[in-house]
Amino acid sequence: MILSKILKLGFLISVLAMPMWSAQIALAGEEQRAPPSARTAGTLGPRVMRAITSIQELMTPEDEDVEPDLERAKEELDRLYERRFERMNDFEKQTTLSFFTNYYLTLEQFPEAIDIFEQLLLLESLREDVQLRTLRTLGQLHAVQEEWEQSIDAYQTWREVSLEEDDIVYRGLSYAHYSLEQYSEAEPYWINYMEFLLAEGDTLDRDDYNYLNGLYFVEEDYEKALELTKTMIILFNNQTDWLNLSAVYASLDDEERRIRSMNLAYLLDFIEDDTRFLNLGQSMAGLEISYSGAQIITHGMDLGAIEGDVDTFTTLAQMNLVASEYEKALAPAKQAAELDETGNGYDTYGYIHYIIHNYEAAVEAFREALDRGGLENSADTLLFLSRSLVELDDFEGASEAANEAAEAGDREDQESASNYLKFITSTKARFDVLAERRNDAIDFYQPYPPLQ
Repeated sequence: MILSKILKLGFLISVLAMPMWSAQIALAGEEQRAPPSARTAGTLGPRVMRAITSIQELMTPEDEDVEPDLERAKEELDRLYERRFERMNDFEKQTTLSFFTNYYLTLEQFPEAIDIFEQLLLLESLREDVQLRTLRTLGQLHAVQEEWEQSIDAYQTWREVSLEEDDIVYRGLSYAHYSLEQYSEAEPYWINYMEFLLAEGDTLDRDDYNYLNGLYFVEEDYEKALELTKTMIILFNNQTDWLNLSAVYASLDDEERRIRSMNLAYLLDFIEDDTRFLNLGQSMAGLEISYSGAQIITHGMDLGAIEGDVDTFTTLAQMNLVASEYEKALAPAKQAAELDETGNGYDTYGYIHYIIHNYEAAVEAFREALDRGGLENSADTLLFLSRSLVELDDFEGASEAANEAAEAGDREDQESASNYLKFITSTKARFDVLAERRNDAIDFYQPYPPLQ
């Protein structure tokens, strides 16, 4: 694990103790075995020194070709601890415990390592810098074990002891509170972490900002999220941040800016999935620019981001209808109709033909819709079939369709059909009168003389 390697390389107590051993070992030969010096804090007695030297060689051999023998090192550590630990001075105890932490961290046995680090803190003469490193490491190890309360306690104790602040402590406190869903407590520690790094001249990456933005979202503090998202866009111009911008505006119920920001993301080629293509395209209708919305949906289909299914073709047809682009609505409406197992697609297709006065095509489409069935409102389809037939002077067919509409619909449909039947009757009467007049006028018609 990466964290364990960091711990072993950067935060071990033994790193502090190791440089002292070589100097002390050089002075601690058999001829210098005075018992009083062996009990003096800050020195290693001869027996402890020899045991530690052997253990160190087993754990980190000087010969790079020799593999560490951790099992034997642990056996010697246990033997040293059992036989001499209670009689050791604090420095000897610290040194011995440090080797235990090296061993447990190497094997990623974190609970055992935690126990040893906590034992280290009980040493009365433990130097302040060693105490601080121990506390910080405990905070990290408890976090690895997801023991968030203990992690917070270790970090807070570190802050009480230390005269300075530390970015790892700030970050660890924020993560721990976040993991406990204590988001309001996590936020200031992360801000302190970011400010600390900036004051040190370090550079923050996008993940640093993104974590803070995540806190703003879960706290529903969308005003702060908006400002931070804008900052992230300026700093990183990242696709996700552009898409998040529209989400923030949506959370603030600013629909116009939501659509405009999503459109900017589209213009930057940051929109790739079908949901956003369709959402943006349909949202354009709310800004009364349905034609642009239809173009966006078409572009999404051309890119293969949007599947050409019934719903998509229907939506595209409707967008063109709203934009009064009737001719452009015909093609997607026809594709939707062919894919639709019900007659609803052909009903829409027929309606478009009716609008642009293609009455023969409208009649054909409406009849296909009725044959397929499953219509949302068959009475409405029949009534439009009737209207199309009237335009073709097929009054008998129109009357039949209108009567069927009355039978198929509810009271409102029946009333509409009844009124339209009256219209058909009056229209047919006028048509017959005009036809009769045309026939009568034939007898009085004189053609022009032929041109010479």
